[in-house]
Amino acid sequence: MTIRASTLLSGRRERLERILERELQPPTPAEANTPLEPHVREFLREEAEDLYWNELEWENITYEEALEGGALTELAFPGFLAFIRGLLLREVMPDSLAPASPRPQVVEDILDFLCARVVELEEGLAAGDGDDPAHTRSEMEMTSRLVDHVLYRFHELAPEDVDRVEAGRRASA
Repeated sequence: MTIRASTLLSGRRERLERILERELQPPTPAEANTPLEPHVREFLREEAEDLYWNELEWENITYEEALEGGALTELAFPGFLAFIRGLLLREVMPDSLAPASPRPQVVEDILDFLCARVVELEEGLAAGDGDDPAHTRSEMEMTSRLVDHVLYRFHELAPEDVDRVEAGRRASA
């Protein structure tokens, strides 16, 4: 991850902590003593990236979630966000055939990818790359909002906490 992407992610976390007036704790893996095998971790990250690209392309084709102020990110990326929830799942139904196996380290990898993508899009806009700056700006804003939504799930923010954060974001915009 680049320094700018790392700075973006740490800045988002600091903003959440400032608004919520508490330190955010990352979830712990299911088996803290047994690390996730690198090929499995890479596979899960790649699956998340594929979901991101597929849902972004679908939104670009259909503009289903487009509004005057931008797309509704949480509705434009439902499969992606469901995948994130699955990676963080800590409880399953008693009759489940598989135990819960949270993989927060994979979600960290996905956050790195998303932040790197935001930086890439920002740099492209600054350099004047691409044929359609409005399209690039829209993609950057959706991806930036997706970082927020993943952080909300990663840090298990309650709905009232998310409301406070969103109110703070709107006030500073």
